[in-house]
Order: sequence, then C-alpha cells, then structure tokens
Amino acid sequence: MLSIGDLHRATGVKPTTIRWYEAEGLLPPPARTEGGHRAYGEAHLRRLGFIRHARELGFPMPAIRQLLDLSGRPEGDCTAAHAAATAQIAAIDVKLRHLGALRAELARLAAACAGGRVAECRIIEALADHEHVGCDDPLHGRGEG
Repeated sequence: MLSIGDLHRATGVKPTTIRWYEAEGLLPPPARTEGGHRAYGEAHLRRLGFIRHARELGFPMPAIRQLLDLSGRPEGDCTAAHAAATAQIAAIDVKLRHLGALRAELARLAAACAGGRVAECRIIEALADHEHVGCDDPLHGRGEG
C-alpha cells in the first residue's frame, strides 16, 4: 500500500490534486488505515499516471474523464478516444497560431525599439495601450483564439 506522499513522489502529482481527483471521482476512494490515513494501491498509481499523462498532453478534464471510462472497457470501440485526440490536436493548432501571432507582434515591437529613452520606447507605449486589452486583434490582446 502507498501513502499519499508515496503516490506524490511516484507520479509528481501534488497531494492536494490527488485529493481533488478523488473528490471529482477520477480516482476511486482509497482504503483507509486504522489511523484513518489514505492507503493507495497499484491501480491508483496506474490511474493517476494515466491522468497525469493526459494532463501533460493538454486534455481537458471532461475528455480525461471520458478516456478513463474508455480505458475501463478494453473490448469497447475506441472511436471516442480518436475523437478526443483529434479535438486536442485542433486545440493545440489554435494555440500555436495564437502563439505565432504573439511572437510576431513581440518581434515587431522589439525591432521598433533600438534603445534610447523610455519616453520614446515603442514597447512601453504598446504595453500601456489599455484600449486594446482583451480584443481579438493579435497585436493588442488575446489574438486569434
């Protein structure tokens, strides 16, 4: 049996997160010692590793819940797993486009700033332009998506 600290050290997942996964039903409730401490088994370790890997790949919690459900039915159809993966790829593509727009804007600002006085700095001027914060203009806010 593993303590919550053992599970943390084995997976890198913080104890507060492990308890949250339990509360959300992503991890089954562990057994309890006579002293009331959580006692995890290998199944918890494997399931937590699955969740951690899915989180590293950026899957949102509803997709992780669905993938966990699918993993418990090895003879089932994996169409939903494929759909979740392709949806995650699409979300990553949107983020990449957004990051590309942010990078281009920062490069443009950096190129426009050749040093000199702060009062004439294009970077400081652009950052102080609060009218565009939160707009869809990739040069002044959240970007494309």
